[in-house]
This record gives sequence, C-alpha cells and structure tokens, in this order.
Amino acid sequence: MDQAQKVVSELLSNPVNVGLIGLIVFLVYKIVRGQKEPVGPAPDPPLSKLKKQDFTLEQLREFDGTGPEGRVLMAVNGKVFDVTRGKNFYGPNGPYSVFAGRDASRGLAMFSVSEDVIREEYDDLSDLDNEQMERVREWEQQLSEKYDYVGKLLRPGEQAADYEVEEEENSASSERAAGEAKKTE
Repeated sequence: MDQAQKVVSELLSNPVNVGLIGLIVFLVYKIVRGQKEPVGPAPDPPLSKLKKQDFTLEQLREFDGTGPEGRVLMAVNGKVFDVTRGKNFYGPNGPYSVFAGRDASRGLAMFSVSEDVIREEYDDLSDLDNEQMERVREWEQQLSEKYDYVGKLLRPGEQAADYEVEEEENSASSERAAGEAKKTE
C-alpha cells in the first residue's frame, strides 16, 4: 500500500500531472458517453424511387421538400433530378434551397443562389453565353452522376412522354433478345 500511496502522492504533487489526469478522465468520459448517445437525429428512411415522368414548372414546384414525403426535385438544362438524398443542401433551409422544385439552370450558370436570378416561367437559357452554358452542362453531368434522373422539364405546350409504354417496349425487347441468345447457344 505504501508504494501505491507514493505513486498517487507523486502524481498529485505536480499541477501539470493533475491537469493531464483531468484531461484523460474527461476524454475517457466523452468516449464512453459518445458511444451511448446517437450523434444526431436518425436519418429519414429512403423514399421509393420515383417513376420516370415529365414535369411542367407548376408540377415541379410541388417537390420543394416541404410536401408530405419531403421529396426534392430540381431541373437543370431541361432534365429533372431527384436530389432528395442531398436534402441538407437543396431542401428547406439548405444553402441551395432556392433551387428546390425549380429550374436551377440560370442560377447555376451565374453562380447565384439569389431568388432574383430564378425565373418563374420556362427559361430557354438562350441569352446565356458559351461559358455559362458550359457551367450548366457541367452541373447537369454532376447531378446525373450523383442523383436519379426522373424525367424532363416540359416547355409550355409540350406533351409529357408515356414512359410506362416505353419501359414495357424495352422490357419486351430485352426478353426477345435474351430468348434469341439462348437459341444460338
């Protein structure tokens, strides 16, 4: 017991040692406590994949992240992407929330998240210069690599495509090709 008392006495006699012991005890406490408590709120369960469809600007506005599902869609260069996975960026209170449920092309081309840049009517982007259009294409490429393409943004008067018929035809075509491949084996 004498030896243990000597070690404790030696450790507590120096203020630096006392500070280090306090720091170690605090860090161990944080590690143990941190393992018991979740870091943040539980993530939202993933939404089912949205069926491919085309959208008017009015229909697109319904997907600004404030609806019952919380789904966020965004159009870039005539293509509509489901950016719900990036809701922290594009959803309500996110840094790019101005783009949620809208055509973000002009804002992305001009590096602006200002409401003033976003058009409420269909924007054909014809007044953008080559450099700005290149930025729009780059954003379109980045979004297509990260998020699901769910359809196109319709011009005024344009009719939506029937993707169910298209998918049935593609499925039937794939089945025929598979059947022919088996015949040749």
